[in-house]
Amino acid sequence: MGAWDLLLVGLVILLGLCGVLLPGVPGSWLVWAGVLWWALKDPRPVAWWVLVGATAVLFLSQAVRWALPPRRLRAGGAGGRLTAYAGCGSFLGFVLLPVLGAIPGFLAGIYLCERLRLGRRGEAVAALRTAMRSGGWSVLTELFTCQLITAAWLGTVLWG
Repeated sequence: MGAWDLLLVGLVILLGLCGVLLPGVPGSWLVWAGVLWWALKDPRPVAWWVLVGATAVLFLSQAVRWALPPRRLRAGGAGGRLTAYAGCGSFLGFVLLPVLGAIPGFLAGIYLCERLRLGRRGEAVAALRTAMRSGGWSVLTELFTCQLITAAWLGTVLWG
């Protein structure tokens, strides 16, 4: 697979990661489609194993998300700034504390946004709880799944 093809696959996966945070964009399916495209163009067996793993993790994520409350972040007062802070926090957490850091990073991003908006610690913690109850866990589940799939793809491309 050529460098341009890998770049395009990476852009599709990045678009999917950003799409998880945007309402109406099928972010996790874009990430999966990018991995599928890569597996179809790369004839190595490891590419197919990454695709099988991505499919299994994505289905597991969907099952977990069905058990969680539906996404109603906008109704709970969450705006674009909050989702941007949460996404950046999750990404930084995923990189700084590999894999598991995405969860506290997501929560820290929401807390930081609410602390800057409201100014007080108690109000920011209450707003964090409200955001997580109104669909934040669903967003976190989907984003964490997409980050895992992206990390597996990137690890395979770089070291596979």
